[in-house]
Amino acid sequence: MHFEKLTDTHCHLDFPDFEADREVVMGRAEEAGVRRMITIGTNLETSRAAVALAERYRGVVATVGVHPNEVGEVPDDAYDELKRLAAHPRVVAVGECGLDYHYLPSRTAKRNFGAVAAATLAQTGEELALGLADGAVKARQEAFFRMQLDLAMELGLNVVVHQRDSWEDCLRIVGDYCGKLRAVFHCFGGGAEEAGELIKDGHLISFTGLVTFKNAPVVQETAARVPGGAFMVETDCPYLAPVPHRGQRCEPQHARLVAEKLASLRRVNLAAIAEETERTAEMFFRFPQPGV
Repeated sequence: MHFEKLTDTHCHLDFPDFEADREVVMGRAEEAGVRRMITIGTNLETSRAAVALAERYRGVVATVGVHPNEVGEVPDDAYDELKRLAAHPRVVAVGECGLDYHYLPSRTAKRNFGAVAAATLAQTGEELALGLADGAVKARQEAFFRMQLDLAMELGLNVVVHQRDSWEDCLRIVGDYCGKLRAVFHCFGGGAEEAGELIKDGHLISFTGLVTFKNAPVVQETAARVPGGAFMVETDCPYLAPVPHRGQRCEPQHARLVAEKLASLRRVNLAAIAEETERTAEMFFRFPQPGV
């Protein structure tokens, strides 16, 4: 079936996973109809690398940002460098930025040492120390999140948001910028009600290979019900390869498999999904003018 093109709106082409065969990977994407790829910055180094790839390859554009799990390694004055990078004509958004509480010190300790050890932590007072450490991590993540939202607002860009185990706090912070910028919550895995909370404020969601997994009925229901114009397609490669490639390295070409699953869930054809998600991406991202 012919369709004009798809955009992988979230990939990590600069990662070492693609160092040996990046151009081959990009060629496979082109053959699959994925003719544009947005490679995502996660810290200052990867943001620079994303911009460099966007300069080198016409089918690649970039975002620049600091992932919440990277904020401990990024200097406090990162704003100026991000602003410089974000001014590049092939940078289309700020991010990925947001909140991620999955690796908070207290949660990591409980996963590492189990329930018995967790009870011991409480008895020895270590739980209090871990709680204080959690608070410090959350505060730094929020500070960097707000810094990047401020930057996006200053430059007239939208933001790519990473949210994990932090829904209420993330919604609260983004809510402070309602009407000033828009966000896409990437790798969305929530229900239709959560999606609706975002969409009513003008934000978007994007779907990865997660939507193809047999054990993901909630996100599949969301994909079937979310209104047109409110979602996009991504891979988050090299992570989350869709069925039938689950467990392997994900590539931008797999955006087509995600789109095909969305078409099946929504009972439309692939061309309709391609047209709809391309239109949505064009409205959300600041794509460069032809020739830039």
